[in-house]
Amino acid sequence: LRTKQKSLRDKSGYSHIGYFRDAGIRQYDGPNTCLGCHESIKIKYPGDKVEKVDTMENVMTSTHFQLFRMGKGFSTVGYDGREVNKEGRKIPVGKIDRACGIPGSFTWTGWAALAKAKPANGEPLTMSEGCGQCHIGGMYGPPSDLMMPIGIDDENRRNAIDCLMCHSRTYDMNQRFVVKDEVGLRWNQDRSMKAAMGVGRPKPEACLRCHQHNLGGDTYKNNAAAKATGVKNPRILHPWSKRGTPFHPEDDVHAAAGLECLDCHRPVGHKIPRGQEGVDLVSNDLPDVEVSCTKCHSETPHVRNRQTRAMLNGHVERLACQTCHITKLQKNSVVLMDWINPIFHEEEGLWTPDPLLVSSDVRVTVGYLWYNGTGTFLANALGDNPSNTSSYDPYDPLMKNLTQYNKLPGLDIRGGGVENNDFLSQLSPEMLAKRRQMVDTNIRPYQKAGKSKIYPFHLFNAMMYEDMNNQGPFGAMILPFDYTTYLETGDPKKSMETAIKHPMVKRMYQYPFKLYMMDEFMRYFGITEGWKPDYPLDPDYPGKIEPHWMRQMGSIALNHGISGRGWACSACHTAEDGLLDFRSLGYTRTQAHKLQALPEADIFKEVDNGLTLEEVYGPGKPAAYRPVVHAKHGGVDH
Repeated sequence: LRTKQKSLRDKSGYSHIGYFRDAGIRQYDGPNTCLGCHESIKIKYPGDKVEKVDTMENVMTSTHFQLFRMGKGFSTVGYDGREVNKEGRKIPVGKIDRACGIPGSFTWTGWAALAKAKPANGEPLTMSEGCGQCHIGGMYGPPSDLMMPIGIDDENRRNAIDCLMCHSRTYDMNQRFVVKDEVGLRWNQDRSMKAAMGVGRPKPEACLRCHQHNLGGDTYKNNAAAKATGVKNPRILHPWSKRGTPFHPEDDVHAAAGLECLDCHRPVGHKIPRGQEGVDLVSNDLPDVEVSCTKCHSETPHVRNRQTRAMLNGHVERLACQTCHITKLQKNSVVLMDWINPIFHEEEGLWTPDPLLVSSDVRVTVGYLWYNGTGTFLANALGDNPSNTSSYDPYDPLMKNLTQYNKLPGLDIRGGGVENNDFLSQLSPEMLAKRRQMVDTNIRPYQKAGKSKIYPFHLFNAMMYEDMNNQGPFGAMILPFDYTTYLETGDPKKSMETAIKHPMVKRMYQYPFKLYMMDEFMRYFGITEGWKPDYPLDPDYPGKIEPHWMRQMGSIALNHGISGRGWACSACHTAEDGLLDFRSLGYTRTQAHKLQALPEADIFKEVDNGLTLEEVYGPGKPAAYRPVVHAKHGGVDH
């Protein structure tokens, strides 16, 4: 009787107990169990349109399953001046084929791995690693065939989908670990009846099983998934985070108010909107659906303080909400990652890349950039200062703001040919001149389009091996690492060579792949002659494999970790050491001086107009860089 009372079922979290009993279900067999009742679903589009769709097809065409899209995602432009996938040959873009310096791998080479850890004061332990841990598919790799001209209708793949990872409030993350069977390596799932009986609309705790990894990080104290690492082959926890902006009541005002992920990211079936503004190339199911602050707060959000509201609402014309209301990141927020000189952790008994710079201080981690909703092929925010029409010392992110890092005294970025913390010093004079020409001709028109505001972006760069046979003014093709080799041996060169022996990487260097995808990929990359398919491990390979930093820092959007109180006037409008560098934002010397010495800033000191830098970080400037001494791998020529 209790299970038939809706209020009690909702309160207990086990609404399906009665359904399972009536249907005679005593064991959960994956998607087939779900499809017994949910073969089709009705989905509502923005507006009034309602449509009945096949559930499995709806899931398997989502970004959460495919990890790519063939159409447009965010407003992304190639360095060749074309909008990605707007016209002509369309290529798969998304995490499935995205080389990135944070995970140090492709999905193909880093899907599921087992590494033997040898702690200094403990027994050897086999641990799980790989990007497949945050994927709803349960196969032995990503669905790579779906990005090819001809896909495979695979019943095993459908049966391997993990519905409960998102839909169960009682999913046990201790069941999420790598297993090895007669086919290969894959990620285990929780297919218990307890998990099945806890199904419902995805709640924040379900979304955060994966997304807190990049928001707060594995070492964030409120990351529940990181406290359940596996009953065997436990998952490796990373001591760094991509964004450092957790979604949790302790650190986000919206989470504290009881808002849930799907309140803003309102799904259409199994397609989840990410909004219309984003600088990364990760695919977007619903690129035309708005997800923004103004959907709730309007263009004049400041109403409570009569003394300051008019002044603060005036800032909305030039500043994004996040610029004032993200005041601190997690202390594990990584800015610089060195994959070429790994460090050994004696307590864990594993080698990892060296996170050269991590900080919670937005003065260290965040770049404040003009942004109009458009990003480049390598995740650089584009925009322009709308108040400065002069050609004198204009705002120039791809030649200055994102190519130099001088935020922290004492930090000397080494390796890859970098000099004076200028990543463009890795380019030859000829390549630098070509870059200047391409920025002016191809990119600057996009910078000037639309309406720009100042947004905060998490800055990031990494040093990895590159295929210098495929290089251009904006970088060269990054080569991945094999996790098992890297973690166990600390030999980055051997790890890279192992990774590029993977069949999918070898196929990438074959002629059909060049015609189907890689030529277009490289043109967007700014390499106009297309892809050179010379395989780096062949004896007659004409290029070189070299370690380099990316030629420009990535700019990663920050939208969570929101503080109810924003910055005070004095955080930016001060004579020195303000949050915003007005000169680098394209203001003239005279304009910058006026903005630093606004008389209004002194007037508003007398009222509660926000947080000061001293309140958040204490007195003084950001602490000078102090390198941490780690054991280094002595047997590799870096």
